Amino acid sequence: MAPRLQDLEVGQEVARREVVVDRARLVRYAAASGDFNPIHWNERVALSVGLPGVIAHGMWTMGAAVGPVVDWVGDPGRVVDYQVRFTRPVPVPDPGHATVDVVGAVGALDAEAGTARIDLTVTVEGQRVLGKAQAVVRLS
Repeated sequence: MAPRLQDLEVGQEVARREVVVDRARLVRYAAASGDFNPIHWNERVALSVGLPGVIAHGMWTMGAAVGPVVDWVGDPGRVVDYQVRFTRPVPVPDPGHATVDVVGAVGALDAEAGTARIDLTVTVEGQRVLGKAQAVVRLS
């Protein structure tokens, strides 16, 4: 059952998830997206351009961050707007993985429009990787 606008209040946490990304996931994402930029798979290239190592695709990070909101509202069609600022790359070690922590809380309610703005805090090792990450969802 989808959440109801009248049951929400500003500041209420509505979504939380840890999303794990490793190099294999980056390769699969590159194939699916067509983004084969070597900074997402080649350590030497990533370091040569001043990055801390191979980094996750920005669009992968953005998609991973909205996933908990989509699950909470129960239908991706209910997300009517989604915007972020990329503030820091997500380094993905090899071997190993990076963990992206996502917390969504109600930032604003609009009873007339039937929408809620969900503000996302998206971090890796305590550092924000997305700034002003906000999803507007239509609720009943």
